Amino acid sequence: MIAWQDRVHEADSPVDRFFTDAVGGVSGAPYTGLNLGAHVGDRPEDVERNRRLLAEAVGVPRDRLVFMNQVHGADVEVVDGPRAGEAEPHDAVITAATDLALVVLVADCTPVLLSAPDAGLVAAVHAGRPGMTAGVVAATVDRMRQLGARQVSAAVGPSVCGRCYEVPEAMREAAVAASPSAGAVSWTGTPAVDVAAGVVEQLRTAGAEVTWVPGCTRESETLYSYRAEPRTGRFAGVVVQRESH
Repeated sequence: MIAWQDRVHEADSPVDRFFTDAVGGVSGAPYTGLNLGAHVGDRPEDVERNRRLLAEAVGVPRDRLVFMNQVHGADVEVVDGPRAGEAEPHDAVITAATDLALVVLVADCTPVLLSAPDAGLVAAVHAGRPGMTAGVVAATVDRMRQLGARQVSAAVGPSVCGRCYEVPEAMREAAVAASPSAGAVSWTGTPAVDVAAGVVEQLRTAGAEVTWVPGCTRESETLYSYRAEPRTGRFAGVVVQRESH
């Protein structure tokens, strides 16, 4: 269920960061495991049970899991608690609230978790190829700085690697224009994009400290991958700011 986790900013408000996998959960085939995506055709009751398991694993009530309406854009949302209704389209969400779990869902895209202890802020970012190219990472860091952040830390989760993400040459060129590190070559020598490498470059350019968690979704047996199987589930990145000690 929880494939990776850590805690940062112990001296300030502790921040817990998590990346899940597909292990555990109640979803049946083809989503077998801990599918957290409610938009992929899985049984709604199974997704809800999985989300309750996630809330328990990260230590918050179910209603304090905050999901986004992800659309592969660069818009950033700021929230101060659970939403009362449907989420507007956004690919990043920021909060200063404690014990509010911000969730990004992926199945090849790059999940990014941000924290800024000096401003008491955390954020979750959905950075697929279109979002990376559109600048969603920089937009989120900029918004955090507008809210008072000076020192930003990032955890970048598993995603499809450059060798497994073959694209037309024009797509690679657009990605390289946004982030030169995103240029890649596939296993078969064709044009490819390394979205995570591009995201990491953008984060470092923005002055963020980066922890890059290894793993390729397409090559993994425990992560969901849309490239490997279009009808599949979603795993998550989750960030939670706790009360100060």
